[in-house]
Amino acid sequence: MANKFESWKTLLSEEVFSSPWMSIRHRIFEMPDGKRGNYFYMHTNGSALTIPVTHEKKILLIRQYRYITDEISIELPCGGIKEGQNEYEAARAELIEETGYDCKKLKKIGGFLPYNGLSDEYCTVFIARKLEYVGERPDFTEKIEVFTALPEEVDRMIEKGKIKDGMSIAGWMLGRRYVL
Repeated sequence: MANKFESWKTLLSEEVFSSPWMSIRHRIFEMPDGKRGNYFYMHTNGSALTIPVTHEKKILLIRQYRYITDEISIELPCGGIKEGQNEYEAARAELIEETGYDCKKLKKIGGFLPYNGLSDEYCTVFIARKLEYVGERPDFTEKIEVFTALPEEVDRMIEKGKIKDGMSIAGWMLGRRYVL
């Protein structure tokens, strides 16, 4: 019996749009049975999500406006890996940018594919401890409010639909056992 999940062959791969944050790519593919098709997807350098834990074992969260959904979103600090950064540097940079806190201890705990039908992005998840306030440095598009919550409060916010951000939910599910 043949393998049910054989790789597809890429016949053409091209970039059709590019920005500093991502690019849109197009591929023409051929499946093992010979059928061909087009696939468009978003390429990024990946992302880094941080679960910042205070000395009181509270979690730093952010509230920010999201233009695409026109809603206020509750999230864990997360952002794209910029050219020349590794995932650790990106995690610390986003933590500082979005919360104003740096950390003396940063532990990589895992990662996930946020939307593997639309993007090749991989999000690496970190736990940040020994936080020290150094001042916010938000991007010009970010208006952020920082607040803390106990781990069980984060769970309830997810259960009640107050935290809807998929990256934050997935990151929390990977990391919550490290903070309990």
